[in-house]
Amino acid sequence: MIEPLVLLPGLMCDARVFEPQIVSLSRGRAVMVAPITLGERIEEIASNLLDQLPHRFALGGLSMGGVVALEVIRRAPDRVSRLCLMSTDAQADTPQLAAAREELLVGAKAGRLEDVMRRIIGSDLLAPGPKRIPILNDVIAMALELGPEVFERQIRALQRRPDQQGELRRIKVPTLILCGAHDTLTPVRKHSFMADLIPEAELRVVDEAGHLPTLETPQIVTDALENWLNIPARAAYT
Repeated sequence: MIEPLVLLPGLMCDARVFEPQIVSLSRGRAVMVAPITLGERIEEIASNLLDQLPHRFALGGLSMGGVVALEVIRRAPDRVSRLCLMSTDAQADTPQLAAAREELLVGAKAGRLEDVMRRIIGSDLLAPGPKRIPILNDVIAMALELGPEVFERQIRALQRRPDQQGELRRIKVPTLILCGAHDTLTPVRKHSFMADLIPEAELRVVDEAGHLPTLETPQIVTDALENWLNIPARAAYT
């Protein structure tokens, strides 16, 4: 049976962040993008999603979506047939980082969401080249449509997110760890760390991408996902 693919977008993003992959991968399997906009805790978001998702599915998460994906597989390992983590981090917020997010919340509540998002996902997080500014503008457009209330919920969830490092060794499904070489928000070393802990995980570093490889190098990411989806499935945990 061909399992459906569930994709979880990043902070203040929607299905558009996966558009190239959806177009290609949906030709051969069911593909859905699940929202991570409801709930002020990662645990709450994951629980809400599990009520909506298929019985068994392949799971991919980008950035904050990867944080939620780790909680989903922790809660329901028997339902996740394979896992892909992109541009993400298994560690909890440090007290310093959690405190710094408060300033962002103040700006968003004061009507400066666009300025706040440009601080979070500035052009220096993306690979150099002509795509950089158009992609940044697309991300800002998604954020403005989602609005400041969603921003506050998601930032609160990130501030309170659990540390998942201890869970990584228990994951036994085919796992792809994918990141961009130019990503300074979740750099390559964080992904190498996760790949070392997850048994038989594959690490793929995209030289031409930064924090948003799904948009920066769409065909490379789509090909990597195709290969990952074709690996025989195993049990999620032991």
